Amino acid sequence: MELGRSPAEELLEQIRHGPEGPHITAIFDFDGTLIDGYSASALYAHRLRNFEIGAAEAVRTVRATLGGTLTEAEFTELMAGGVRGWQGRLEDDLLELGERLFAQEVAGNLFHEAWRLVKAHQRCGHTVIIATSATRLQVLPLANELGVEHILCTQLERENGVLTGRIEGRPLWGDGKIAAVRTFAAEHAIDLANSHAYANGDEDIPLLGSVGIPHPVNPQPELAAVAARKGWQVLRFRTSSHRVDPTPMVRTAAMYGGLFASAGAGIALGVLRGDRRLGVDLATSMFGDVAGALGDLRLEVIGEHHVWSQRPAVFFINHQSTLIDFVVTSRLLRHGFTAVAKKELQRTPLIGQLFSMAGVAFVDRANRNSAVESLRPAVDTLKKGTSVVMAPEGTRSLTPRIGTFKKGGFHLAAQAEVPIVPIVIRNAGEIMWRGAKTAKSGTIQVVVHPPIPTEGWTADDIDAAVHDVRQLYLDTLENWPSAEAGSTSHATEMNQ
Repeated sequence: MELGRSPAEELLEQIRHGPEGPHITAIFDFDGTLIDGYSASALYAHRLRNFEIGAAEAVRTVRATLGGTLTEAEFTELMAGGVRGWQGRLEDDLLELGERLFAQEVAGNLFHEAWRLVKAHQRCGHTVIIATSATRLQVLPLANELGVEHILCTQLERENGVLTGRIEGRPLWGDGKIAAVRTFAAEHAIDLANSHAYANGDEDIPLLGSVGIPHPVNPQPELAAVAARKGWQVLRFRTSSHRVDPTPMVRTAAMYGGLFASAGAGIALGVLRGDRRLGVDLATSMFGDVAGALGDLRLEVIGEHHVWSQRPAVFFINHQSTLIDFVVTSRLLRHGFTAVAKKELQRTPLIGQLFSMAGVAFVDRANRNSAVESLRPAVDTLKKGTSVVMAPEGTRSLTPRIGTFKKGGFHLAAQAEVPIVPIVIRNAGEIMWRGAKTAKSGTIQVVVHPPIPTEGWTADDIDAAVHDVRQLYLDTLENWPSAEAGSTSHATEMNQ
């Protein structure tokens, strides 16, 4: 292993340079492997809030939790008791519930290392499968986000779209899961001897043993012992701490405090000097440094010189976390920029006033004509020499998936005849997911690509650029460049 590279990073390189084709499969367990923890927890909490769980089921669940690894028969009995209460429910209603719980809770537990591994396998044309004992309502939202077509899961029996309250067939637990995988492999001409499997639970030892390239992920004790005995390389993904720790809350509060303190200093300077722009520049550059120190955040940047090579410019960022994205842009761009933001923020106490002071263009995304009109001041801003930063997706994503790019930013740059500078942020969502209340410490990885000129663009040029720039983001996230690659690399501590 190269010095400083994790087993997951080494594995990504092996996959990228390994054999390709759909005859090779990559099988991912769901709970504890693709996500940190268990999706059933969100579902169980929802049922508790809605008084859908009786005392008998609650007792059975607690006993099962405390009793170690379940046999297939014990798991079947436990699950049968849980789904019995869904008798008479519409399947579509439960799928909608799954989408809601995913957006509210489960998406924030995604292992970003697992996301990158899935994408690496897909890029090689491998057949990617999610094989899980969970139900479709739990796993389908993440499968859709990942672009995974093949789901092997425990099925609920239904008649004319209505659930019967029974399990259909064999639950995918232990031997039941490996049986489903082998059936799938036979039907799709899969070569299991040259395939990969990822799982964390003791019950998935048979699954890992059925493929040529097993990957235990944060393994439970028995699986860890088997992995050590058989020489399976263990992958360690960063998990959330379940102990009571006030540090993240204090750190996040300090970062917000730093934002307001920086804004206050900027306002004071702007008033004293009679120069609002000077005050805004002080606030942004100060916040970038202060937030890094208070949040224990580091910034690792490839291509940082592209931030300064041509200004003014329209800087694009992929948007996952409002606070962390603001930290990154403030630290990178330092001064001489404003932003485009959703109109709802204009009504947010204090934030709205601060953004208005900074000349932010507020866009009503629900009204296309209004959105176009609200960008016209941003064109004037660019022509006067101030850059603009914006998210071409228009909204924060639940996961690292790059959403559809809107054309507004491309039209903005073309009208002002300034370049577009793509800034790709790899892991802001790992530091602070969009639904999170607190931020983790860590290193934020960023690639700044060379400026893209827009002079003389036609409508056809803009259409092509929307596709090509989005693809640039996809390619960068799926094949992250080396921090040591050439003179474009530059790493800096945010808290220095």
